[in-house]
Amino acid sequence: MVEGPFFDLTGNVFGRVISGADPHCSIDIPSPCSVIIFGASGDLTRRKIIPSLYRLLAIGLLPDPFFVIGAARTPTSDADFRASMKKAVQEALPKDFSESSWETFSEMLYFVQIDYDGSESYVGLRDKIQDLEAKHATGGNRIYYLATPPAVYEPVIENLGLAGLSQEEGAYRHIVVEKPIGSDLESARHLNQTLAASFGERQIYRMDHYLAKETVQNILMFRFANSLFEPVWNKMYIDHVEITASETLGVEHRAGYYEQAGVIRDMFQNHIFQLLALTAMEPPVLFDAERVRDEKVKVLRAIRPFDLEDLGSQVVTGQYDSGSVSGSDVPAYRDEPGVSPGSTTPTYAAMKVHIDNWRWSGVPFYLRSGKRLAARKAEIAIHFRPVPHLMFSQAMADGIAPNVLILRVQPDEGIGLHFQAKNPGSRVCLNTVLMNFSYQNAFVLDGYERVLLDCMQADQMLFVRADGVEQAWAVLTPVIERLTALARPGDLPNYPAGSSGPAGADDLLKRDGRQWRAL
Repeated sequence: MVEGPFFDLTGNVFGRVISGADPHCSIDIPSPCSVIIFGASGDLTRRKIIPSLYRLLAIGLLPDPFFVIGAARTPTSDADFRASMKKAVQEALPKDFSESSWETFSEMLYFVQIDYDGSESYVGLRDKIQDLEAKHATGGNRIYYLATPPAVYEPVIENLGLAGLSQEEGAYRHIVVEKPIGSDLESARHLNQTLAASFGERQIYRMDHYLAKETVQNILMFRFANSLFEPVWNKMYIDHVEITASETLGVEHRAGYYEQAGVIRDMFQNHIFQLLALTAMEPPVLFDAERVRDEKVKVLRAIRPFDLEDLGSQVVTGQYDSGSVSGSDVPAYRDEPGVSPGSTTPTYAAMKVHIDNWRWSGVPFYLRSGKRLAARKAEIAIHFRPVPHLMFSQAMADGIAPNVLILRVQPDEGIGLHFQAKNPGSRVCLNTVLMNFSYQNAFVLDGYERVLLDCMQADQMLFVRADGVEQAWAVLTPVIERLTALARPGDLPNYPAGSSGPAGADDLLKRDGRQWRAL
């Protein structure tokens, strides 16, 4: 069990924690285990997985004993794999790197060459795992992490089952699957069926690293642990909700994937819809992974189907042109390496969504996400209804801005509440002020660190269940197919890099007498 100053959360002057660290908030160190990474020579392993495991060791949260096997097609020795991962950790965590910590960590790293499609490779992998489990005394607990391209998921899953590597014999066998879980409803169902043939649902960890961000986890605590907010969390008091996930980066090195995916598959089916579900869900009977995931799926089932014949009134898409971001000129999406010159792949989307249930009937949820926008921001904005009677109308020329609650997911994780206060002086003048809580001065686990730790502790709260994945695809697959059928190369690009997105996205809210929060 680890306790430390990182649980004494302090924000700014308006956001100080009243009492000290709760001893119940300490983190239990997981039981001994191993992690087998498929796709160990890839970018995800270098940038996220290995640095996250290293940092867990550095802060005292990695199990002991523990070991990692990197598996990939490229032949590599243990020594070369360790050298490559050392460089990766130094690049990812330059301020946190320690030679002494690395020396300890590197002794846990091993490499196995594997043919993802060849069943005989998995027999050799099984023998290697068993040898290292005997050497390190990890007790047989294993996590299989699929850090490969999605096309490789199914052969790896099937071969793990055929080799008996998925069977739990007095120890757990967990499998972590990165998004995307399929590219439409049919492919998602097929992948889920493949997983179910070798693993039980409680063994499967469909990862969405957005759910591991501190503010996202805090949505449930904020709503259900504070009697001040849950009573007004409904259509009687809330006018509309905005969910934004904007990026300043372009497609970067992911053109091969992004050309096939686009922004709706890449962001909405997983990240955005998961934030929507957490914001709109009913309180579960218990704070339990299955109960929470039950309520999230109910929200997704309550989403009103899009009118495909009038899709333009509910969905706006776009693609970035050349422009300037943070003072630097950047190319158009179509000029990025690996992108087709006539590509109609959307890099921006905005949606108006309705949830047809008693709590949210009539309350629109406006969702947007895009690349090469003016700012990097992920937030949920709860816009409350205006005051019912403006008693200050004779003294004020302008109306009173309604209260807005902001749940900041990134980059400055925290919570802000905009409310009205009187300006000092004899005149009746109101001003919008911000009451703010920030995690800026607190120690928080990175998203990948958190999900790896939860997987070791068999906690599925932050992972998506099969029915949740399929329900999100059921809502969005018809939209994607309709947009693809209507796409015309001449309509794109339609917003400059460094802007807030296409003009049509603004019109989506203007028609309702509303406007987006500024990026």
